[in-house]
Amino acid sequence: MAVIVDAETRLLVQGITGYQGAFHTGLMLEAGTKVVAGVTPGKGGAAVHGVPVFDTVDEAVRATGANACCIFVPARFARDAALEAVAARLDPVVIITEGMPVHDAIEVVAYARQQGVRVLGPNGPGVTTPGQCRVGIMPTHLFKPGPVGIISRSGTLTYEIVAALTRAGLGQSTAVGLGGDPVVGTSFVEALELFNADAGTEAIVLLGEIGGSAEEQAARYIEERVDKPVVAYIAGRTAPPGKRMGHAGAVISGTQGTADHKIQALEAAGARVATLPSGVAALVEARMR
Repeated sequence: MAVIVDAETRLLVQGITGYQGAFHTGLMLEAGTKVVAGVTPGKGGAAVHGVPVFDTVDEAVRATGANACCIFVPARFARDAALEAVAARLDPVVIITEGMPVHDAIEVVAYARQQGVRVLGPNGPGVTTPGQCRVGIMPTHLFKPGPVGIISRSGTLTYEIVAALTRAGLGQSTAVGLGGDPVVGTSFVEALELFNADAGTEAIVLLGEIGGSAEEQAARYIEERVDKPVVAYIAGRTAPPGKRMGHAGAVISGTQGTADHKIQALEAAGARVATLPSGVAALVEARMR
């Protein structure tokens, strides 16, 4: 089983003719993803890795039946690209772009919610269902199909944990990258709801970090609604208050948002929290026995 993307996903790549778009399109195709169209204004009629390129999203959808989107365009164009994808009802709309202005992200997320479209990102690694579909930049070779769902704010941390799970013989149902910016399209709570309802997911790994209150909200949801084992790791235990650590959203202000506050909330909700990334796989294995 899977959440968000699967073998039936028909992907459109915005910015496919750029270096990053072309490079990752090749890797997504190698992973088995059905990349059916690309969009770059002014480049209609071209092809990248055999994928036809169109000038507009509407034209591409009508010609190919694309139903999902991945965005690799520069930050100054990401708003328009995302709004165009949402207007076409592509779902999910995965925004890989880093540096997207916060007010642009607010507008995109609000419009997507109004239209009933799921957005992942901005500034995220995408979503991967091993053996079926990769949308974004996650390194496919680290994954193997299995029963563990992953929800993460950090791309690099996702890869490290997935690799450790795979080494331990624990495959993954889907890995969902939420994005590291202050405003993102999908919350921990929304992703937890999907995995809790997924018959193919037996345990959930939540990878958070300092800043904001998303993990505390997730803890409340876990306590009230989630009936599957949850293992977590929170990055940033030693981060000084007021200093941004890596992601734009990773800033501590006051008590809420600290690693300790998030860990306490998650443990109180019944989740097991690893002290180090290397401890996640063992905790998952113990909870699944």
